[in-house]
Amino acid sequence: MVGLGTWSLTRAVLIILLLPRSLEGCGHISLSTPVVHLGDAITASCIISQNCRYLGPESQIVWRLGEELQPGGRQQRLPDGTQESTITLPHLNDSLAFLSCALTWSNGLQILDLVELRAGYPPATPYNLSCLMNLTTDSLICQWEPGPDTHLPTNYTLKSFKSWNNCQVQEEAIPDCMPEDGQSHCSIPRQHLRLYQAMGIWVQAENMLGTRKSLQLCLDPMDVVKVEPSTLRALDPSPEVTPPQPGCLQLRWEPWKPSLHIDQKCELRYRPQLGEASWALVGPLPSKSFQHELCGLLPFTTYTLQMRCIRWPLPGQWSDWGPSLVLTSSKQAPNVTLETWWRQRQVDPSTVDVQLFWKPMPPEEGSKQIQGYLVSRSPSGQAGAVQPPPLCNTTELNCTFNLPSEVQEVVLVAYNTAGTSQPTPVVFLEHRGPPVGRLHTVARDPHSLWVDWEPPTPQPRGYVIEWGLGPPSPSGSHKTWKMEHNGSITGTLLQENIRPFQLYEITVTPLYQDTMGSSQHTYAYSQETGPANAPELHINEIGNNWARLEWVPQAPELGKSPLTYTIFCTNPIGQSFSTTLNDSSHKYVLRNLEPASLYHIHLMAANQAGAANSTVLTLKTIASEELELHVILILLGLLVLLICFCVTAWLCCRPRKNSLWPSIPDPAHSSLGSWVPTTAVEEIYQLPSLWDPSMPPITKITVLEEEEKKPGPCESNDSSGTCGLPTLVQAYVLQGDPRAFSIQPQSQSGNSDQVLYGKVLGSPTGPGPGYYIRCDSTQPLLGGLTPSPKSYENLWFQTSPQRTPEPLAPNHEDDCVFGPPLDFPLLQGLQVHGVEGLGGF
Repeated sequence: MVGLGTWSLTRAVLIILLLPRSLEGCGHISLSTPVVHLGDAITASCIISQNCRYLGPESQIVWRLGEELQPGGRQQRLPDGTQESTITLPHLNDSLAFLSCALTWSNGLQILDLVELRAGYPPATPYNLSCLMNLTTDSLICQWEPGPDTHLPTNYTLKSFKSWNNCQVQEEAIPDCMPEDGQSHCSIPRQHLRLYQAMGIWVQAENMLGTRKSLQLCLDPMDVVKVEPSTLRALDPSPEVTPPQPGCLQLRWEPWKPSLHIDQKCELRYRPQLGEASWALVGPLPSKSFQHELCGLLPFTTYTLQMRCIRWPLPGQWSDWGPSLVLTSSKQAPNVTLETWWRQRQVDPSTVDVQLFWKPMPPEEGSKQIQGYLVSRSPSGQAGAVQPPPLCNTTELNCTFNLPSEVQEVVLVAYNTAGTSQPTPVVFLEHRGPPVGRLHTVARDPHSLWVDWEPPTPQPRGYVIEWGLGPPSPSGSHKTWKMEHNGSITGTLLQENIRPFQLYEITVTPLYQDTMGSSQHTYAYSQETGPANAPELHINEIGNNWARLEWVPQAPELGKSPLTYTIFCTNPIGQSFSTTLNDSSHKYVLRNLEPASLYHIHLMAANQAGAANSTVLTLKTIASEELELHVILILLGLLVLLICFCVTAWLCCRPRKNSLWPSIPDPAHSSLGSWVPTTAVEEIYQLPSLWDPSMPPITKITVLEEEEKKPGPCESNDSSGTCGLPTLVQAYVLQGDPRAFSIQPQSQSGNSDQVLYGKVLGSPTGPGPGYYIRCDSTQPLLGGLTPSPKSYENLWFQTSPQRTPEPLAPNHEDDCVFGPPLDFPLLQGLQVHGVEGLGGF
């Protein structure tokens, strides 16, 4: 903030210095107050002289705070010709700012004047004023707390005066003490002090917004004397000095020379160099001998020591803690209790392998004063007997050795350079007691295990609990153990050497008076983990609404909770359902599935700590048999319908000619023109006998197409108009040699609804070949309303027993002439005129 203010002030000065000479008397800014409270309003006015050459009739006065234009200026012209603009800034939120007024001139702004604005707070009342007499500098040093920042230049002054009667009467003022910038302490030299006489002291804070004074302090400079700490040293050994006792330190110190004439007392504090123990305070120390023996320390332990002193019995100030002294306490023979535990293994009938464990109690003290351990056989007790060599001499807390089977006891001692501890006998007991029941373990947190059990009967005197990493770690490696001497407990918390996510084997052995029980063990995880993966699903068989799934279950893991398997199934519309099974399940049948549908299935294996999912399996159920039958029936039905449709279309679209009986229309209810087929189809009929006298041989039958007809040569002049014959004449039946026949077609045209018919002449029994001629005619089959046919149409109804029909000669004036009637099976009932030999027909 100081740097910013300095830069802004420098820039403002440069702006003012660079203003042209002609602008010096052009404008001037006046403020309501140069300093305001931070956040308060401030009013400024800018007066521009009428002689300013930049002032025009349309000139506008513009205000700018820093780099920002400020609207709201009120401009007016005064009677003397000058112009004035006034602006009020509602909130000044910067502790330092620059306000300028300018005129709009030549498409720009011409600055006329610039002023500095300051905002801040009044000074706070100084507090925590304290003073001490420093004999090193021979001055009275006072310090105080200035309070929060005011954002304004604030001056602090240490004021004092000489007085008497507890500062009620002021005698002489002492020159003020001005601290350096940014500091809150000041020193009054010795020449301005009067020792053993009271003086009044206070601090005054002042800035542009106000003045504050601290509480007055009345004191005698000698009552606040602060001496320097003494120098602490170790007492040098000498013949006159008794060696220190175990766990003791001998100390001496040298007082500060300027304070030798001052009576004082001192204090000593110490703590172990290792660890985070708190300071222990000892005092007061004797002030005349300058020596002290500090006892009650841990043997062979390094300590850090410090000393401080104060004027005593007169008032004074404690000195600072002196420089640290590091010393190590003397050694002593280990004074600890050793707890022991063992394991035995029979090597051969005469040798036993023993693994012995022990712990010093308390462990912290034993680990510092013990240099090693000795394991040996029990002394024989005979005077002058040679002691056997030790079985073990180690710095570890375990030892392995071999013993004869008959040896049931060894001795364990701890030692250092000062001696050995009391012997600890170790008696190898037999496993003849009852074991504990229902051993159970649970993890409290990642670094502890809680073990509980059912106590056996009778109640044991204690328990030994062992724990270590379980399989696949080697058995017995890195085992940790502890002994519980309370036989009534039913559980204990294991916190030593427990790491997260590890499998531990825990063993509990009860201890009785002269024996011990069998060991019971269990497995547990310090923090159980979820399964690493889930078994893969396999499809064994699929039906239309069911599916059989199989998987290989995971083998149970030691110390982990049992697994559960959950099968999740999702149908095509996104709906899911699940089924949970126990850890022994390895197959499952999904039922109530939809036929011919896709399903997404996966298996989740879970325990108390987590879960794992298998890959997603997709299956499709087969189609239902009933559905297949329905589909087959529908397809067959569609096929039958298609065949029927094709047959119907074929029958409807082709000319109809029935070979079983003639299709003769009913003249009264149909039109012969609409019945005549439109397609000529030729068929050859094989009759039983082509040369039967009663049946003329038929070698060919031709069905004529209904075609366009036009008038031919066989036209009749009859008034009835029955011979509008077409020119297309085709032989229907040729008699004679079936190998010699002829067809004489002619192109004809006419009305499409006309019918071909004609008169048949000739004799079927004549020697020569018979002929018939058919001519197209427009005469309908039944031309009139009379029921009697004409004489040439049908003579069947005119025949009588008394009259024989007379044959008629062919006449071209008749309607039409055809061949012998018997050659046309449909005309066998007609009586033909003009043909010999047909009289009886």
